[in-house]
Amino acid sequence: MSGSIQDRKNGSYLLTYSMGFNAQGKRKRKTRTVKAKNMTEAKKKLAAFVTEIEGGNYIDPTNMSFGAFAHDWFEKSAKRNLSPSTLSSYENTLKRHILPNFADMKMDSIKPIHVTDYLISLETTRLDGKKKVGLAPATIKKHHDLLSNIFQFAIKNGSIKTNPVTNSEKPTQKKTETAVYTTEEVRQLFAMLDDEGVKHSLMIRLAIETGMRRGEILGLQWNDIDFESYKIHINHSLSYTKESGYTLGSTKNKKRRVVIGSKGLMNRLAEFYKVRRMDKLQASELWEGGQHFYVFSDWNGKPLHPDTPSRWWLRFLNRSGFKKIRFHDLRHTAATLLINQGVHAKIISERLGHSNISITMDVYGHYLEEANQLAANVFDDLFESPTQQRHI
Repeated sequence: MSGSIQDRKNGSYLLTYSMGFNAQGKRKRKTRTVKAKNMTEAKKKLAAFVTEIEGGNYIDPTNMSFGAFAHDWFEKSAKRNLSPSTLSSYENTLKRHILPNFADMKMDSIKPIHVTDYLISLETTRLDGKKKVGLAPATIKKHHDLLSNIFQFAIKNGSIKTNPVTNSEKPTQKKTETAVYTTEEVRQLFAMLDDEGVKHSLMIRLAIETGMRRGEILGLQWNDIDFESYKIHINHSLSYTKESGYTLGSTKNKKRRVVIGSKGLMNRLAEFYKVRRMDKLQASELWEGGQHFYVFSDWNGKPLHPDTPSRWWLRFLNRSGFKKIRFHDLRHTAATLLINQGVHAKIISERLGHSNISITMDVYGHYLEEANQLAANVFDDLFESPTQQRHI
């Protein structure tokens, strides 16, 4: 019994485990295609492959069910790479929707048509009893992406050769106009917030001026703020699940960034810091923040639940009668305000923590086009006479 490796180029290696000959004299072997950086890594994967077979833990991919493989993906990939909140959401989606449809199917028997039929069914049926027909397009896309992640993991591990999700009919997502505040509306809002409690009003200001995500705001600690350089270091995101409780993890895309705060914002943060230090001293042995000193927390340092900002924001809007937008749309407001001031898309992308500038262009393309037109108009104002402009 032995193993061998065949370099298939482009980082692909074929692992083969020989098992002698059968009664008809034909060679018996098990194979697996893997991705590796070099031959050294491929040899390590071959050793693991041999151990798996000789230890009786090998399952022929043609006999592996989707349910068994989904469990494998969840334990070996999802738990290592996803945030607790995303992990909890995916687990719920698998249990309630995907596994009841695919669990008993063999991995290599699932075709694009099966995936397409499943995604279409989500448009017309619901499990929660709500009268609204089907799931929202954005939710269906999450199902699509989750399935694709599982099959891609299977390809990476040599269990299957193609991803059936790739050639399935992708769910359509209608692009809706993002709800944002104008510059004048933000001025009005800031004036109204001066009459509110410092903690929540400062939270709203921070969301608009920095474009931070909700979890990033709640995960912000005082040692992340450099008052001398006006720098706010966005290193973490706070999440909560029933299973794990509060978890301070990495930001979305695991991308740390630094945002420069305005003088007004930093002055307000400095004043609030004095209040929070006093809170911590008075809490004494009742302090529940542990080693963490969050900018926004309960009086005794206990982290705020991720739903807290959104709930306060909705109550504020209902109470004040101000134009309603989601808490997350404050982040979109931050982006559009910068676009309207002519800030380069790359800078906006870095402030928002997008993984690449193409995401910024995709999400805010409409606003960027308007800003581009305004830029063109500048040259008309500078160099063209009113008469020439009329004849264009």
